[in-house]
Order: sequence, then structure tokens, then C-alpha cells
Amino acid sequence: MTTVSFHKAGTGGERLGMASGPCTLGTVMLAAGARGVVAIVMGDSAQALRHDLQARLPRAELVDDDPQAREYLRRVTAFIDGTSTQVDLPLDIRGTAFQQRVWTALRVIAPGTTVTYAELARRIGAPAAVRAVAGACGANALAVVIPCHRVVRSDGTLSGYRWGVARKRALIAREAAITERVAEPA
Repeated sequence: MTTVSFHKAGTGGERLGMASGPCTLGTVMLAAGARGVVAIVMGDSAQALRHDLQARLPRAELVDDDPQAREYLRRVTAFIDGTSTQVDLPLDIRGTAFQQRVWTALRVIAPGTTVTYAELARRIGAPAAVRAVAGACGANALAVVIPCHRVVRSDGTLSGYRWGVARKRALIAREAAITERVAEPA
């Protein structure tokens, strides 16, 4: 079961274990502390991802190749690569109160489906905050487990994704294929 801990962005000074490795979408890197996974980032270079984490968590001590982080990374990679249909991790979600509302709403969007930014804004009770919702999606530090890749423009097209539109497209397609496969009668 996934456990979730929320607190304000900017807290830090703690020791975070890290792990990185290849996946079918490039490289994935994860940072986790005592409360759970703080960040999951994707890209093409472990060095660039580490720089991203250092910028995002400037007061944290980042410890490479942490055993617990490696186990969490294994679960995330299995999900990204399509060998698992869910990711069960303790999460340490850091952001503003508004971001946390958006991220909570994102976590209930079913795999294989998408919603628009406007619909997501309506779901959190802030229909005029479409741009702020998009900003919260862009600030998400937990790739795939807070599925901002499931949010599209009002016309249904894909738009900016922190880890690249090609990755967003691939994640949506994989989830749709897995959902379709699971729904097929035996």
C-alpha cells in the first residue's frame, strides 16, 4: 500500500538516498528519505538528472547507490517498462498547498486515460486556475507516481512535460495498452 506524507516545499537538510538506472524511456533517478520517495526524475543522462535533483533539493545530502532507493527504483522501472501495472511506494510529497491539491487529484486519474488541464482545475474546485494547474504539473518531482503525463490540452493534444513530450506520449500509450490487455476477456 502506498503511504503519502505531505509537507511544505523547501524543507530539507536531511540525508536522501539515491539510485539511478536505465529504463525503456532513458534514465530514471530516484531520491528517498526517511518518510519515503522525494523525487523520481527521467532523462537521458544520470549526470543531468543528479544536477536536477541537487537544484531541487539544495539543502539535502544526496547519497549515491542507497539500498532502499535501489529497491524503490526497481519498482519504478518495472512500472515504466510495462512489467508492472502499479507502483507501490511510500511518498514524501513536497509542495505548496495548491500543488498538493493538484497532485492528489492527479493520483486518481485512471491509468490509460487522460484529462484536460481545465477538467483537472474543475476537479479541484478551481475552474479559473487552469494555468496554475499546469504550473503545478510542471513542478511535480515524482514522475509516473504523480501522473502528470495523463493531463492534456483542451483539444486533446500533448503539451509540455517536464521529462519530454516523447516520454509523455510513450507513457500514455503503454498505460492504454496495458489497460486494454487487462480488460480483455480471458
